[in-house]
Amino acid sequence: MHKTDISVRELVDKVRHGELALPEMQRRYVWPATRVRDLLDSLYRGYPSGTILVWETDEDIETRELAVRANQAPTTSRKLLLLDGQQRITSLSAILGGEPVHVRNRRRPIDILFNLEHPEGPPIEIMEVDDNDFTADVEDVEDEETAERDIQEEMCKRTFVVASRSLQNDPLWVPVSDIFIKDFSEILEKVGITSLQDPRYKKYSQRLQQVKNIENYPYVMQRLTHDMTYEEVTEIFIRVNSLGIKLRGSDLALAQITSRWKGFINLIENFAGKFNDNEDYILETGLPVRMLVVFATHQSRFRTVGKISKEKLEESWKVAIDGLDYAINFLRENAGIDNLSYLSSPFLLIPIAVYWIQKKNEVLTPEEENKLLRWFYLAHMRGHYSMGSSESILEADLGVLFRGKTLDDLIQQLLLHVK
Repeated sequence: MHKTDISVRELVDKVRHGELALPEMQRRYVWPATRVRDLLDSLYRGYPSGTILVWETDEDIETRELAVRANQAPTTSRKLLLLDGQQRITSLSAILGGEPVHVRNRRRPIDILFNLEHPEGPPIEIMEVDDNDFTADVEDVEDEETAERDIQEEMCKRTFVVASRSLQNDPLWVPVSDIFIKDFSEILEKVGITSLQDPRYKKYSQRLQQVKNIENYPYVMQRLTHDMTYEEVTEIFIRVNSLGIKLRGSDLALAQITSRWKGFINLIENFAGKFNDNEDYILETGLPVRMLVVFATHQSRFRTVGKISKEKLEESWKVAIDGLDYAINFLRENAGIDNLSYLSSPFLLIPIAVYWIQKKNEVLTPEEENKLLRWFYLAHMRGHYSMGSSESILEADLGVLFRGKTLDDLIQQLLLHVK
C-alpha cells in the first residue's frame, strides 16, 4: 500500500476527468446537506478530515459512477476505485463545480452559504433551523417576531449554513460554490464594496480566500496496489467500514456478496425500480439483501453471508424477489398501503413473503389472507419490530414459519410478545 498527499482540487479533477470510479460494493451518495456544511467548516479551519482509500486495478470488474458526473472519458484502462471517501469527494466536487449531485437520475443541489460576518474563534454549536419550522399564531405575533429574531441571531454565529429562503437574498451570506467559480470582486460588489479603501475589503477578501483555499486542503490518499484481488479488497473495505458507523449491516453484506457475484447491485436497483415511489424505501432499508439472506440461510442475520456460495445466492435471489414482490402487492391490494414508508418497520414484509413462498406460491385462501392481514395489522400497530431486538424478534417469527407452523402460531407468538 502506498501513501501520497493529494489536494481537494486534484481529487475533484480526477472525478471530472473520469479517473475515479466506485466499485460495485459501494452504496450510493447519501449525505444530507448538513454533513456537507460540517465538512466545509472543518476544512475551512484546517481540521483533520480522515483519509482517502483507493484501489488501483486492471481487473475487469463492475463499477458505478459517482453522483457527480465526469466531463470526459478516462484516458487509461487502469482504474482507480474509491473505497473510502466517496461522500466527501462527491460533496466537494459538487461544491467546487457548482453542480447538483445525480442520484438515480434525479438532480439534487447542495446549497451551502458562507457567512462573511462570522465570529472569530472556534465553531459554535447551534440548533439547525428550517424556514418552515414556524407556525403562525395570530395572538402571538410579537412572540413569534422575537423568536425569529433570536434564531436569526443564532444563525449569524455560524460560519456555514444550509441555504434557506431567509438568507439567500442577504449578500453577507455567499453561496459557497460562487466563491470557487466567480471573481471575488463580483461577490464584494453585492455587499456594496466598490473601493479598496472600504474597511471591510481586507476582512472579506481574506475570508473568501480562506474558503477558496479549501481546494488546496491536503488529504492523505492510501492506494492499494493492482496485485491485490477483488476478494482481498472487499475484506479491507469491510474491515475499514466496520470500525466506524458508516455502513449498515446490509451495506457490508452487500459488499461481501458483490465480491463473488458481479453485477448483483444492478439486479437490486432494477428490482426496486419497478416500484416507482417505493424505490428509495426498498433500497435505503436494505430489504432485498435482507430477503436474500433469509431465503438462503433461513435466518435474518448477516453473519453467515461470507459463507454462502454464488450458486446459492443466485438461487435464493430468484425466490427472494418473488417473495418480496408478493408481499408488497399483498399489502397494496389488501391493506391499501401504497407507500411503504408508512410501515412501522420494513421487517413486516418478510414474514408475509416467507409464508407465501412456503406455500409454494399457491393462491392463499380467503381464511389465510384474513389471518395474514390480522397478523400484519397487529404487528404494525403495536410496533412488533420497533421495540428493540428487532432482529431477534424476526428470528423467532422466521423460526415459526420455516418449521412449517401455521399463521395461528405466528399470531400467538406475536400476542405473547406484545403483552
